Amino acid sequence: MNFLLLPHMNRIFFLLGFLFALSCLVATAQSTGRITGLVRDKNTQEPIIGATVSLEETTIAVATDVQGRYRLENVPTGSYNIKATYLGFEPVLRYNVPVTSGNALTLNLELTPSQTRLQEVNITLDRSIRAASIETPLSIQSLSSEEIKSNPGGNFDISRVIQTLPGVAGAGSTGAGFRNDIVIRGGGPGENVFFLDGIEIPVINHFSTQGSSGGPQGILNVSFIEDVTLSTSAFDARYDNALSSVFQFKQRDGNPDRLQGNVRLSATELAGTLEGPLAPKTTFLASARRSYLQLLFKAIDLPIRPNYWDFQYKVTHQLDAKTTITALGIGAIDEFSFAVPKETSPEKEYALRSNPLINQWNYTVGASLKRSLENGFVQVSLSRNVFENRLDRFEDAQYVDETRRVLKARSQEKENKLRLDVNKFVGGWKFSYGAIGQYVGYSNNFFSQIRQEVRDQNGNVVQPRVVLDFDTDLTFFRYGLYGQTSRSFWQDKLSLSLGVRTDMNSFTTNGNNPLETLSPRLSASYSLAERWKLNGSIGTYYRLPIYTVLGYKDAAGNYANQNSDYLKATHYVAGVEFLPTIANRLTVEGFYKRYANYPVSVRDGVSLANQGIEFGAIGNEAVAPVGKGRAYGAEFFFQQKLTRGLYGLFSYTLVRSEFTGLNQDKYIASAWDNRHLVSALVGWQFGKNWELGGKYRFAGGSPYTPFDLEASQQNYASLGTGLLDYDRLNTQRLRSFQQLDVRLDKKWNYKRTTLDVYLDIQNLFRFKGPSLPQYTFQRNADNTGFATTDGQPLQPNGSNAIPLILDEDDVTFLPSFGFVFEF
Repeated sequence: MNFLLLPHMNRIFFLLGFLFALSCLVATAQSTGRITGLVRDKNTQEPIIGATVSLEETTIAVATDVQGRYRLENVPTGSYNIKATYLGFEPVLRYNVPVTSGNALTLNLELTPSQTRLQEVNITLDRSIRAASIETPLSIQSLSSEEIKSNPGGNFDISRVIQTLPGVAGAGSTGAGFRNDIVIRGGGPGENVFFLDGIEIPVINHFSTQGSSGGPQGILNVSFIEDVTLSTSAFDARYDNALSSVFQFKQRDGNPDRLQGNVRLSATELAGTLEGPLAPKTTFLASARRSYLQLLFKAIDLPIRPNYWDFQYKVTHQLDAKTTITALGIGAIDEFSFAVPKETSPEKEYALRSNPLINQWNYTVGASLKRSLENGFVQVSLSRNVFENRLDRFEDAQYVDETRRVLKARSQEKENKLRLDVNKFVGGWKFSYGAIGQYVGYSNNFFSQIRQEVRDQNGNVVQPRVVLDFDTDLTFFRYGLYGQTSRSFWQDKLSLSLGVRTDMNSFTTNGNNPLETLSPRLSASYSLAERWKLNGSIGTYYRLPIYTVLGYKDAAGNYANQNSDYLKATHYVAGVEFLPTIANRLTVEGFYKRYANYPVSVRDGVSLANQGIEFGAIGNEAVAPVGKGRAYGAEFFFQQKLTRGLYGLFSYTLVRSEFTGLNQDKYIASAWDNRHLVSALVGWQFGKNWELGGKYRFAGGSPYTPFDLEASQQNYASLGTGLLDYDRLNTQRLRSFQQLDVRLDKKWNYKRTTLDVYLDIQNLFRFKGPSLPQYTFQRNADNTGFATTDGQPLQPNGSNAIPLILDEDDVTFLPSFGFVFEF
């Protein structure tokens, strides 16, 4: 894509002219599309026969057949709100459903039985805009696939799109550049869990940080996604290991009628998706994606060369009217290498020395069986996930020389999981219970030179060389049990839900004691009036320490962290919800999270809660499970679903985040303490399939730790990075972050194909983004080496170097052009 190499404004004018010319050349004949899917009872998962499915503001409607399937044929292309109704059930409305001539849309709908079945015909308030459930009545948001695809600056990446929701901050606000680590309500990026159709997927990003969840680019293909639900508290007891959030990604089924697909070309990658029937009761979805960032970075003379592939599939088979079998898989191959730039600079030199060579691959495969029961359903899932991480770093990335090695890691995580979930509905009560068992394997061949020897002016050693060198091959079991019961009272005015779970393992010292992780949770919702709800929840949640911590061995070859406890977080949340119209939602919430048992580095005395946005891995060190923390604040959120061509949202979050180190009485602002988070999104769909969107984000400056200048000078030549002064942990702050992204889309629908061309501009007003300071040495005049104070070659201890702090804030201005072709 040579467009990225043109001058920015010339490229914009060229693309706008191209879009205008193309729109003038294409005939405007009316095109039609199709919507198909199943309507099910949400409580039993059985198909509903005779339900009505209609498109709002049209006369198009159809009833479901004896299999619960519907087909809306010859629908004029455009965006619609689709509604499903059935006597005795609450109606459901899905907003902004796109209809194109290229791909038929498969959309399954679930209806919930009404508590007041005979009065259903009199209900006028449709609560479909609410993502809440009786178990999670607050702190929950939902996004549709179309909201993800059309998000300005999102680049079809779910992790970036989520950053518009309340309480969510991205890594850009912490000075981590283009990474999309998810920071929620002051908790670190390693506190989130991700489920795809009920199967946990530990890795959702390319070049993922081991022990955390972030990375620069998401793996999930948005063409598979039906919707995404984010819970930031009041977690359903069925989900384990969550401290800050639970992401539920729901995939759609493949087209049951014909083979179809799409090709997507963006500024960074090429992706293809194919779907269709495999048999009368079997459908599939499959995709592959390839990046070409390495070609772009070579063309603009950057020293880094990121390169990735990813793959995804889903197969659905309807065994009978009550039983569905689903198989899914997702995987990625990542390579992060370097090349010598044509023209060097301090910034490029720092990139060569500070970042590791990365070779990663990961996959998750699984199968689930869902069967309807009398007054409920059961789901059994079996899955396996593997993550391999190979890291290498040398004193200079240009020279792969064992004598100059700083880091070597050969690590693999394997989990084999069996999950059982049972859901029953009896006499207005909802009961759910289940169990999970896992067999875990973790291996790690690790060498790291953390610091070189440091001497004072008299030549005395004041800081000895620190080297980690160990080999781990660990296997153990993990298992857990949960139960939850819920009910609404007084004609749905009051809803209560009580849940409890416990998680255990066979490795840690107290891991087999179920009382250690007993985690009760209670949520309540009360209707103050027809459109007002008062919601609250309290719950305790646990998370097993990361495998890099559990697998660390000391010099004697012992597992130094085997006495680690499960990380603990207790949430207190209360809020009010107001539905002013059928398409509007407003919420205000206050939250307080209290942490305990957080791992603290024995070497540095710093909580691991401050880590997670570095490339490579965290946690390969001795820790003490004594850290405490607290995160608290308030959120305001307003959402407008698609109405008369307009949709949007606005959120404001006030958040404080503080953690202790080895000194348990001293709370220090964490790296996620942004104080203020603001996001706004507006979209406008206007005539002839044009759509314009804008997204604005603001985050207050996050804390950071300054360098220990003396130790940094003596170690930079060998380590490639400066050393932080942890006596001044997070005592300084970056500047605030703000960014405005805009996106313009135009669709052309032909007889059996659709072309969607878009122009996406990130950081339209060229705001300076915060950048973490970087420690390096000055280069000489001809850029052939480091400048020195005495004109002699650089000394190994850096004594004759000229230190240089790179602290210029970045301006990331990225106009990009792409298209999606459906066939």
